[in-house]
Amino acid sequence: MISMALSVSRLKPKVGFSHLFHISFNIVLPILVFILVRTNFSELALALILLSKWRMLAVKPRYWLVNLRANAVDIMVAVSLLIFMTHTASYVWQLGWAAFYMIWLLFIKPGSNILLVSAQAFIGQVLGLTGLFLWLSGAPLYQLIIAVWIVCYLSARHFFTVFEEAFSSLYSHTWGYFAASLTWVLGHWLLFYSFIAQPTLLLSVIGMGVGSLYYLTQIDKMNNLVRKQIILILVAVIIIVLVFSNWSSKIV
Repeated sequence: MISMALSVSRLKPKVGFSHLFHISFNIVLPILVFILVRTNFSELALALILLSKWRMLAVKPRYWLVNLRANAVDIMVAVSLLIFMTHTASYVWQLGWAAFYMIWLLFIKPGSNILLVSAQAFIGQVLGLTGLFLWLSGAPLYQLIIAVWIVCYLSARHFFTVFEEAFSSLYSHTWGYFAASLTWVLGHWLLFYSFIAQPTLLLSVIGMGVGSLYYLTQIDKMNNLVRKQIILILVAVIIIVLVFSNWSSKIV
């Protein structure tokens, strides 16, 4: 984790001309993506997003995997926002997604404290899963399962890095396995609420609940009352989602 933190710090210039260029690029990149989507060059927009991560490879090859994992949430957010923009013809919605991308790059992504890193992980998982189900809604179930596992594993790994959790790998794989298992069950019905798939909604709610329990425990703010409240709210939301879903629209 220390090596990951060092790698990430090298990718974010903090002073001088490099810092100014970094900020300017983060402003220009969402604008360019928006323009390319509006002019039907979505593939070029994707290439531009991926090329913007070239600094991941500007180190010795042994650090590439570490840098890729450290930047995975940022890549998931960017690609997901691009998917959202390409799935609507509305100028307002596309502009809104581009504006959120700019906010992400300028204010959310650079954060390194517990709250911001936790927010990054949560946003990455929610947007990553939402974009994933929009993109692969008609794909074979096994592809969805693998993709969900990867998204949830990387999001959890990002979350645990700020706590320097000794079992971060184990917990992340466990969360990824749970998400994949839930997708395997619900994927046979794959219900959507507007553009949000049911597995995305449930995994977001469960992830928020479990993450909150872990966070409060780590900062010594957990007590029995708070724990019971979070678990009660979590169970209530899950029951409401499952009971009031239209299970007649089955998709196998």
